[in-house]
Amino acid sequence: MRTRLFLPVSFGLLLAVLAFKPSKKLPNRNGWPVYGGAPDNIHYSTLKQINRKNVKDLQVVWTFDTGDAFPGSEMECNPIIVNGILYATTPKLRVIALDAGTGKPKWSFDPNEGRRVSSKMRNRGVAYWEGSNSDKRIYLTIRQYLYALNAETGEPVTEFGDKGKIDLRCDLGRDPAQLFVSDTSPAIVYKDSLIVGSIVPETLPAAPGDIRAYDARTGKLRWSFHTIPHPGEYGYETWPKDAWQYIGGANNWCGMSLDAERGVVFVPTGSAAFDFYGANRLGDDLFANSLIALDANTGKRLWHFQTVRHDVWDRDLSSPPALVRVKHDGKWVDAAAQLTKSGWVYLFDRQTGQPLFPVEYRKYPKSEVDGEVTADTQPLPVKPAPFSRQIFTPDMVTDRTPEAHEAVLKQLQGSVSAGQFVPLNLKGTIVFPGLDGGGEWGGPAFDPETGILYVNSNEMAWNPHLIERGQSVAHSGKELYLNNCATCHRGDMKGSPPEFPSLVNIATKMDENEVMNMMEQGSGRMPSFLNLPSSDRHAIMRYVVYGEDIPVGAGPRKPSPIDLKYQFSGYDKFLDPQGYPAVKPPWGMLSAINLNTGEYVWKTRFGEYPELARQGVAYTGSENYGGGVVTAGGLFFIAATSYDKKMHAYDKATGELLWQTVLPGAGNATPAVYELNGKEYVVIACGGGKSKDPPGGSYVAFALPSKR
Repeated sequence: MRTRLFLPVSFGLLLAVLAFKPSKKLPNRNGWPVYGGAPDNIHYSTLKQINRKNVKDLQVVWTFDTGDAFPGSEMECNPIIVNGILYATTPKLRVIALDAGTGKPKWSFDPNEGRRVSSKMRNRGVAYWEGSNSDKRIYLTIRQYLYALNAETGEPVTEFGDKGKIDLRCDLGRDPAQLFVSDTSPAIVYKDSLIVGSIVPETLPAAPGDIRAYDARTGKLRWSFHTIPHPGEYGYETWPKDAWQYIGGANNWCGMSLDAERGVVFVPTGSAAFDFYGANRLGDDLFANSLIALDANTGKRLWHFQTVRHDVWDRDLSSPPALVRVKHDGKWVDAAAQLTKSGWVYLFDRQTGQPLFPVEYRKYPKSEVDGEVTADTQPLPVKPAPFSRQIFTPDMVTDRTPEAHEAVLKQLQGSVSAGQFVPLNLKGTIVFPGLDGGGEWGGPAFDPETGILYVNSNEMAWNPHLIERGQSVAHSGKELYLNNCATCHRGDMKGSPPEFPSLVNIATKMDENEVMNMMEQGSGRMPSFLNLPSSDRHAIMRYVVYGEDIPVGAGPRKPSPIDLKYQFSGYDKFLDPQGYPAVKPPWGMLSAINLNTGEYVWKTRFGEYPELARQGVAYTGSENYGGGVVTAGGLFFIAATSYDKKMHAYDKATGELLWQTVLPGAGNATPAVYELNGKEYVVIACGGGKSKDPPGGSYVAFALPSKR
């Protein structure tokens, strides 16, 4: 089975890659005990029972249907396998333990305690820790709680925190009852510590994104690193003097990587809240949008690099760095490879933080929006070249149909499209690659045998803008909705499905008690609204469910530094009238980059729309979420594509597609590769939820046929 290459392979470069020899013997990686395969997060397996020659014979050996899929649900979990047991989560965030050889369930833990789950929640994996006296535990975060479970029974470990859980809203220096804090990525386990990040609201009010370490046995806090520095701390001068008391975000939601030998944890952070307008956080805003190297024992900052200064584009660092070893200028260097949403790879010396390829600070236009002051320059590496296109120009307008071309061209001409770091305005600014990347949370895979980094990426343009907030003295349910909810769900309540669901006719899906409960508890990316008075929450609920615009209070508002003049228009993908990307293909890509040289080895389009393929418009690429795994068997395994629901195996040297199969739901997750009783398995979560197809809730494992 062959695939057309978007970038031809250089034969000389390919020979050089194949001749590359690692600096030392590679450790055995025949299991998957940690999210991403190992603490270094390179998504690599030394297994080679499945290889280029026999991968075509792969077959399903077991399937486990969680039974938890519901409209709008997703399943992004990268399962771990420890002692023959597969640990994972379901769309309703039950924790399950399966026999890794058969898929038969061993136990299940339900944190919902019988409550109906009808709104999307995310979890990308769990963490495993083993102490003395057969103390084996699974850790994960659900809503605001970090749980510790007995790995053999699934029961909460009562000596951890409060009867098996700790509340992540605590220990942040603010009123826990007013905060929404959760975490979609598993903790880093270092010795007997759990190092955790958080997911917090992207609008204000929001919790700060402190990085925290807890005792794995007791749940007691060991150290905190303030990503929004307090007075006297490094970086404090890059914010307004009181910002640490009211600004939120600068959080690690995508997970971290660990250099266990050196005792260093590498923490990529996101933007500060509010994401798209920063008049109340003027300055560069350290440590938002930064890769931070912390001493895993103490939380002390060792070095950092800020990839975006004063971010107003939601350019989070969206995946953990791959901790790699490369040959640079004739010397072996332990390095960290960090992807960005804007489509770049930064490569840093892991010990010093110095970029291995030069970084240029380029000038960009200033914001013309009242009160905003954007940075004069932003850093971009000279090498490697970006893995996503950087500017949407008229010659790139879709030609799928003449009508689509004309409609998109007209909209493009009415917006500002000038490449990276052009500040948002009040009429439309093209962000390309879009707000979801470029690179996304699945992260890259790295082959220590060859020095090649594998990256899957999106090629979607977005067209957001700012709008002025209402300044009415009295406020009502409608005004409260527009100020607190419209950023995600839009002023007309239609949202941007499936990421931000429509609230139109929500009364047919949820009753008012369920809506109030969601507003109090939060769900997925939706924060809790406990910071609002109960009368305000009730007014929003009546407006959303029944369309009633109830007045709530009157008189002048108390001035607050979180009251901003502008809000976000909504998460608007730039689509043609039929809902396909506004740009010409490719709409999704796979890239193989030689990190020793910074040169590309191969590129190929990744994914397609089945209905377009049936019309003869194939090989377009598509949006894709989740990562891949590279193996010593010469393969690169990846699912990820949102529309065709396929699992793929590529020749890692050339990009040739060797095998693919259709899954029961899109595999928007990262596979796990492991060995059990002499057999190699590849397992993937099939949750879907990012297309119009019904979501799934299955884990599917593949292996070669048994010999008779």
